[in-house]
Amino acid sequence: MAENILNKIIKKKVEKLNDLKKTVSIESLNEKIKENKNFIDFKKKIKNNIIRDKISLIAEIKKASPSAGIIIPNYNPVNIAKIYYDNKSTCLSVLTEEDFFQGNLIHIHKIKQKINLPVLCKDFFIDSFQVPLARSYGADAILIILAAVSEKTANQLYENALKLNMSVIVEVHNKEEAKNSLKFKDALIGINNRNLKNLKIDINTTFDIYNILASHKNPLISESGIKASGELLEIVKKTKIKTFLVGESLLKNMENNSIFSLL
Repeated sequence: MAENILNKIIKKKVEKLNDLKKTVSIESLNEKIKENKNFIDFKKKIKNNIIRDKISLIAEIKKASPSAGIIIPNYNPVNIAKIYYDNKSTCLSVLTEEDFFQGNLIHIHKIKQKINLPVLCKDFFIDSFQVPLARSYGADAILIILAAVSEKTANQLYENALKLNMSVIVEVHNKEEAKNSLKFKDALIGINNRNLKNLKIDINTTFDIYNILASHKNPLISESGIKASGELLEIVKKTKIKTFLVGESLLKNMENNSIFSLL
């Protein structure tokens, strides 16, 4: 892989957004949002599980990734969402980035028509325009990757999402980002075990960062690299984190995954 895949993704995202904003207005997006009544409280669903001392699984739906290539050749996001729903997943994460993950916002719309679960729009949010755009397709939550944006942009994305009654996951990769994330008091904070610059995974990232985030009043999430129930339970034991975003290991074994047995 290229040394810094994150920069490549963001460069392409800027180009696409500049083109999209020439043809789509904020006003038209707001009209679509008003017409859409099928929103679910993403954060509340997870907090309710924490109150009941239950593990929450944010199950990811994606066709491909820069690290794994094509994961699901015959990709049907609605069918995958149905399998996750039947296996008692708490929420869904849907990759909508088009060039590197082969996603699309329309996948959220199609899933929300059929499956009654809250959906995170998993994308690279770098412009406030993307917030109502995601909401207009039915997204219940957005992702803010602190490594991908300036402090000013992160603040704008966060404030705009809250105005639209969306949940926010602020994603961190190191101790400095973890410290900076604590100001987003209404957000969930996700610890990504994958380094987005070189795509290497290290589960110890969750353990290294947890103590900085332990005082945060909203749920913490461990993301990426979790392959089995044993790894997940080790994180619960060592950190008390009970919310997990899992993608590739579920997608490669959707029917009999040991992680589902914990739900």
